[in-house]
Parts: sequence; structure tokens; C-alpha cells
Amino acid sequence: MALRFLIVEGNTRPEREKHKRSFGTAYSESYAAAVAPHAPGAIFDFAYPADAGANLPDGGGLSGYDGVFLTGSALNLYDMTPEVTRQIELMRAVYASGTPAFGSCWGIQVGAAAAGGSVAKNPAGREIGFARRITLTETGRAHPMLAGRPLAFDAPAVHLDIVETPPCETTILAANRMAGVQAAEIRHEGGVFWGVQYHPEFSLGELAAILSRYGERLVREGFCADLDAARAYVEDIRALHEDPSRADLAWRHGLDDEVLVPARRTREIANFIAAAVVPTKAARGRA
Repeated sequence: MALRFLIVEGNTRPEREKHKRSFGTAYSESYAAAVAPHAPGAIFDFAYPADAGANLPDGGGLSGYDGVFLTGSALNLYDMTPEVTRQIELMRAVYASGTPAFGSCWGIQVGAAAAGGSVAKNPAGREIGFARRITLTETGRAHPMLAGRPLAFDAPAVHLDIVETPPCETTILAANRMAGVQAAEIRHEGGVFWGVQYHPEFSLGELAAILSRYGERLVREGFCADLDAARAYVEDIRALHEDPSRADLAWRHGLDDEVLVPARRTREIANFIAAAVVPTKAARGRA
């Protein structure tokens, strides 16, 4: 029987449309495309809790899914606007349903807040382009979410906020100098959530599309000397997407196969499906 997933898009409609204009799809659609190779024949539904009046599944509806994925978002969780609080409430319902969930960036922040943790602006500043030297904790080395990852690796990343205070039942699996929580398992109200602060679902093409909208901020925050340098950086990332064998560009930007090879970049997603989704489906008698 095919797996059935719910992709929860964290963005508002204007942000979804902006991403479609620069990349061709919404974040939730590209997330589904990243999941699909690891779950052939999977069925995907989409939810948009940032939209007022959105039709969101209740507890019974959520328990009908085999897994839930939470995308990134341009929102800031600590603003606690209705666009934010609806997503926290939905995540609380996901926990209560017992359906395993996985989230990236904004996703781990929502997973933490829904279980009693807190999120804040990162005092170390923005982490953008790639999160460098994400290092597994001792527990993370044995955790199935990070199976196959080296002890330290890089991954696509775009975030200013971080999980400041993890919830009580949190196991931190990876960290780096920019964030004390780069990967974690959170248990709450009988549910389990696996999340990462980085973006394993981002292709380099999608990352380039996002970075192309950050030009002035990259200059203002000191990442690039000027707009020409920002544009050149984006073009290098786009060129690597089109031809991952470009050893010159990989060397220039310090990238290896953990980023360049899709099956390795999306390893956490594959592990989530194999180690959390499939066993839960079997336990529920839906194998």
C-alpha cells in the first residue's frame, strides 16, 4: 500500500507566490518532490495553515496519514500572529495523533514551540547558503535519523531564528557554532517529531532561487562585498545544480558529496521514512 503524506507549507500565500515566480513551484511542492524518490508511489496532500480559513485536518484526519512534513517559512515564530499560532496548534494536533512528523528549519521551530520550547533570533546572526560543520552529538551518532551521515557535514541552510530552549523531551542530535540545535528528536503527548534546522530537501537550484532574492541583505550583512559578488555566488550555486561534477566550483565553495549528491543530501528524509514512518504504519496495521 502506498504511503500517504501531508506536507504542511509554513508560508503565507504571497510568499508561496513569490517562490513560484523565482523557482517554479511552492516550497511544499518542491518538498514533495524531494520526498518522492524515497517513497515510490506515495500520495501527497498539502495544508496551508498560514492562510486564514484554510481547511486543516483534525485529529482523525491526521491519524490517517503515515507521515507529516513541515516546510520552512519566511515567518518568525516569536511574532505569534494568527498565521503562526495556527501552525503551532496544528503541530500539537499532529503530536496527539501519533503520526510521525519531520520538519526543516521553520519546521523544527514549530515542532519545538508546540511541545513547550521557545524560539528566538539567533544572536550569532544569519546562517545562509550552507550550514558548516554540523557535528553529530554522541547520541546523534547512533540515532537512525542521521544514519549514514559523517560525524561532521555541511547542508543547505537559510535561517535567522533558532530553537532557543528545547522542550523537555528533546534529544539533541547535532549542532554547530551557529546553532546549538541543528538536529533533534522531540517527543510530546505520545507523538514523535524529527527535525533539522537546515534544509536537506533543498536542491541547489532551489537554494540559488532563494539566494537570488537575498542580494541586498547578503551585502548589508557582510556576506558579499557588493551586489555583483552576490550575483556571482548565486550563479556558482546554480551552475553546480546544473552540473554537480564541476570540481572547480565545489572546491571554491568547499562543498562535497554530502551536498552535491541528492541521495546523500536528503538522507534524513529517507531515514525518517524507513525508521519512523514505515514501522508506525505497520504497527497501525496499515502495512
